[in-house]
Amino acid sequence: MSAPRSEAESTGQPGKARRGPDVALVTGFPYFTARRMIAKILAADPKAEVTLLVREKFRERAEAFAAALPLKPRRRLRLLIGDVCDIDLGLSGEEYRELAAEVTTIYHVASAYYLRVPRDTALRVNVGGTRHVIELAGSCRRLERLCHFSAASVSGTRKGVIMEDELELRQRFHNAYEETKYRAEALAREAARRLPVTILRPGIIVGDSRTGEIEKLDGPYYLIKLIVGSRLDVALPLPGQGSAPLYLVPIDYVVDAAFALARDPRAVGRTFHLVDPCPLAARRVYELVAERASRKPPKGSIPEGLARAALSLPGLSRLARVPLDFLESFNHLAFYNCQNTLELLAPDLACPPFEKYVDNLVRYVRDRQQQRRQAVEEQAIDPLD
Repeated sequence: MSAPRSEAESTGQPGKARRGPDVALVTGFPYFTARRMIAKILAADPKAEVTLLVREKFRERAEAFAAALPLKPRRRLRLLIGDVCDIDLGLSGEEYRELAAEVTTIYHVASAYYLRVPRDTALRVNVGGTRHVIELAGSCRRLERLCHFSAASVSGTRKGVIMEDELELRQRFHNAYEETKYRAEALAREAARRLPVTILRPGIIVGDSRTGEIEKLDGPYYLIKLIVGSRLDVALPLPGQGSAPLYLVPIDYVVDAAFALARDPRAVGRTFHLVDPCPLAARRVYELVAERASRKPPKGSIPEGLARAALSLPGLSRLARVPLDFLESFNHLAFYNCQNTLELLAPDLACPPFEKYVDNLVRYVRDRQQQRRQAVEEQAIDPLD
């Protein structure tokens, strides 16, 4: 890793102006956040260039993604075959040196994010990948910002108010994902002593607030699918009381906020909760989903322990597809303070309240399920696959 740069050499420090066009590196393709981040950079800055780090197995998908872009943005996107899990990102010496000479902004999105990820995979991708990206950042001569995508859930089992500048408070973790994202953020915080780092902690990412578009119907969508797509209009009980706040955040807000903070000199060395500052209780979220889907609202509750036991049964777990760890969010009384985010972004850029976009989420889920049913009828495929 190169030696720390002086304030005069770093354009990422407060008050320093950008020297030229932004040259961004984005990791994490083909996941939804990475694709949306790339599109945002190219659309919002007509001079920006983007290098997309892509694993060999995703080369064809990346080429198709690039080909679908309008001609002018497409010319500003370069694909680079590599892997954050490998030393020097799996690049040749010449590729690595060229990248270090050009890059001004790094958006480190790559992550093994699903709740049941095996621990060795989570360590390799989330911790090892972050270490390798930080090493590249230390070698970048023009670096203005390293934006590290962490997660609000690095707070683990903590309850009460969670401040943005807090990390280590002897918390435990519900799964390997939380633990390894915590360890990755610890690396980013250490790097912030010598590099212009901004840490982003999104809540539970859902679809676009305007279109409802999302990549995978996981997380909170498991129950949305059950409510919207049930052929029986019955009131489903929820696990536990559902009184804890559910920190949903639409993907468009996450991407817009990340782009804005990456260009704001005041964001250097700080951490930001990208969450709804006024979240609804979990029960209220699903009551609204049922209301907008013209279904009966959730009624009553099942003790969390009983719900866990029931969903462990092979038949029910396959039907509901609800990860047991997701049940924690219904009753985990953690409150994410977002003062740093509000200070720098509000009121020009604010997280929309759930009530404003729930209709779009419901419509998108309904359309996806209808398409799925048509595919089942046409191809005779397993509707639960």
